[in-house]
Amino acid sequence: MDFGLVLQTDPPASRVVSLMQRAERSGFRYGWTFDSAVLWQEPFVIYSQILGSTTRLKVGPMVTNPGTRTWEVTASTFATLNDMFGNRTVCGIGRGDSAMRVAGRRPNTLARISDAMKVIRALARGEEADLGGGTVVRFPWVRPGAELPVWMAAYGPKALKMAGEQADGFILQLADLYLTEYMVKAVKDAAVAAGRDPSEVTVCVAAPAYVTADDSPEALAHAREQCRWFGGMVGNHVADLVDRYGAHSAAVPDELTEYIKARQGYDYAHHGRSGNPDTQFVPDEVVDRFCLIGPAEKHVEKLKALRALGVDQFALYDMHDAQEAVIDAYGTHVIPALDT
Repeated sequence: MDFGLVLQTDPPASRVVSLMQRAERSGFRYGWTFDSAVLWQEPFVIYSQILGSTTRLKVGPMVTNPGTRTWEVTASTFATLNDMFGNRTVCGIGRGDSAMRVAGRRPNTLARISDAMKVIRALARGEEADLGGGTVVRFPWVRPGAELPVWMAAYGPKALKMAGEQADGFILQLADLYLTEYMVKAVKDAAVAAGRDPSEVTVCVAAPAYVTADDSPEALAHAREQCRWFGGMVGNHVADLVDRYGAHSAAVPDELTEYIKARQGYDYAHHGRSGNPDTQFVPDEVVDRFCLIGPAEKHVEKLKALRALGVDQFALYDMHDAQEAVIDAYGTHVIPALDT
């Protein structure tokens, strides 16, 4: 199993770079960041510094979207980084929650994501792509052998189907075992139906992890409070699914939607941050299901279960009060246990 570190690009950028260096030394192979231009600093500028300060780490957004930048600009940015540092980027892409809504726009449609994935992937590989209206372009400077995997974030049935049919990887932003099994199966089944080898679709589960010294009630309570924000962030996407399919729909499992009944809105000023006051509706049970908390051995146990369900990478959201400690604990206790 591979491991990734997920950060927000809060200033100073030097701290983001430092944490990514620490992650690489600890055995992480991927460095991910949020991508929301109003809320945080521009990630692609920081990727250049991360790539220049590491030797093996692959970087990318978790996730970008087709509406913030034009597709040829996104593709050119990835292709430039790959030309400079040697195919060490991954394009994580989704509808665009905070990035679009904070700017007063609606998240993108699945059809738009589908078109964008094709264009961005093709251009970054040096191939021709139609930007619309018959305008076909190609980057003449992209060298042979250039690659750009495109991984799609998804929860709903149509998005899961599209990820299996078209994406190089599937990003699932929660670590619940039941939902992981359900959604990985949906993606793999869609890949098979499309005539693809399902093993070619990389599966990445992304969730907060908080390593405690023991499993005392006090330690677990603190860990839950540090990670409760995640249920609120996921709840934004779940609320969209409920609006689209209705509550208790056969298309979306109750295990995903039931917990948002007490949700009363969301302020993006606190997006992805511990102590978010808009996430008190998230019960402890959901924090435990969606995240990884407790002593290191509990993380190992859950990660082995996720690996058995077909998960290829765990991407660790590191937004809490123990960033360095969790990176170090994973490097010392968790990652080595998953190498076997």
